[in-house]
Amino acid sequence: MNFVNELRWRGMLQDIIPGTEEQLQKEMTTAYLGIDPTADSLHIGHLCGIMMLRHLQRCGHKPIALIGGATGMIGDPSGKSAERNLLTEETLRHNQAAIKHQLEKFLDFNSDAPNAAELVNNYDWMKDYSFLDFAREIGKLITVNYMMAKDSVKKRFNGEYSQGMSFTEFTYQLLQGYDYVYLNKHKNCKLQMGGSDQWGNITTGTELIRRMGGGEAYALTCPLITKADGGKFGKTESGNIWLDKRYTSVYKFYQFWLNVTDTDAERYIKIFTSLPKEEIDSLIAEHQAAPHLRILQKRLAKEVTIMVHSEEEYNAAVEASNILFGNATADALHQLDEETLLQVFEGVPQFEISRDLLAEGIRPLDLLAEHTQIFPSKGEARKMILANGFSMNKEKLTSVDTLITKEALLNDKYILFQKGKKNYYLVVVR
Repeated sequence: MNFVNELRWRGMLQDIIPGTEEQLQKEMTTAYLGIDPTADSLHIGHLCGIMMLRHLQRCGHKPIALIGGATGMIGDPSGKSAERNLLTEETLRHNQAAIKHQLEKFLDFNSDAPNAAELVNNYDWMKDYSFLDFAREIGKLITVNYMMAKDSVKKRFNGEYSQGMSFTEFTYQLLQGYDYVYLNKHKNCKLQMGGSDQWGNITTGTELIRRMGGGEAYALTCPLITKADGGKFGKTESGNIWLDKRYTSVYKFYQFWLNVTDTDAERYIKIFTSLPKEEIDSLIAEHQAAPHLRILQKRLAKEVTIMVHSEEEYNAAVEASNILFGNATADALHQLDEETLLQVFEGVPQFEISRDLLAEGIRPLDLLAEHTQIFPSKGEARKMILANGFSMNKEKLTSVDTLITKEALLNDKYILFQKGKKNYYLVVVR
């Protein structure tokens, strides 16, 4: 497979140095992409870069994921309005191990294939590099004028952002450039990839290699992913969508992809899955013929959730979605953990009652019309129950005399009531 063509049809190619495609067609090429280690989980903002490494390996080339341990201690000014917090070595090592574990779901690190992926950390070659040596050997090769001409630097100096830039941040592009020099020399790495906001830093690396008389050095970037309305991809009201389910539950992760617009789904299914072109074209045609079925969103959500989490967790997320939007069973509801239950029914009316009410059991009409306001009157509650239009925990409530006891509790704390098809109420028992 031709890697550049693969990126091109997927909408993942922005800038490319002339000769890059020819190099990739000539031989197995080692390429790297930098990952910021400021957290112990990646988020979906990292996914485009990770998918570039994945497609690279699928096309027979060797990917290197570079954890920016040294550069993470400084902070990249590209697209940032303020400096980042500086991290300790202990935190960086913890974050590196967690990120490697996530990357193993996308890349083959462990086989004996010649293009098995590698993980490196620039802290390992920068930690013993003295400032004097770096200034003498690297700093003298690149002029301040050259560094000032980069967009990431100009924006900070020209007042587009509110603050200036410290010397520490100013050196960032030299440090990133030296990473490329090091990998070019020690790993025969001939290609650096990244987001289009990294183009200035990446080309500083190719320039350093050229001025140091090094080997061939190429570069390509992917466009920054946005939403169709121009909004920032991957950001929600509650923050980033993380790949670690400690920070973003599998249910919320699945729902994010399920709820993207039709326009975004067409772009994202190319970028964030490994599905072949023919299959994606067929899915797009099917979707356009019947948009209300949300074929693209469902397939996108399935592919990405299985890739990041697992098929089992994807199935559980679908089950959880069906509880709210489909014909899920009472068993499925009882299997939900508390966090997912609250996420599924986020925003539905909630009522609190005392646990004492369930000690000896309470009649439905008393609970629904007196202790909560699910119904304005017992008469209305009675009428709907007897008309078979009311459910408790996904099972029809058919008698007004059945006592509700603590046996009805979900997660020993909740009772879910449903009026008709769409009106849910969550009773919280304190």
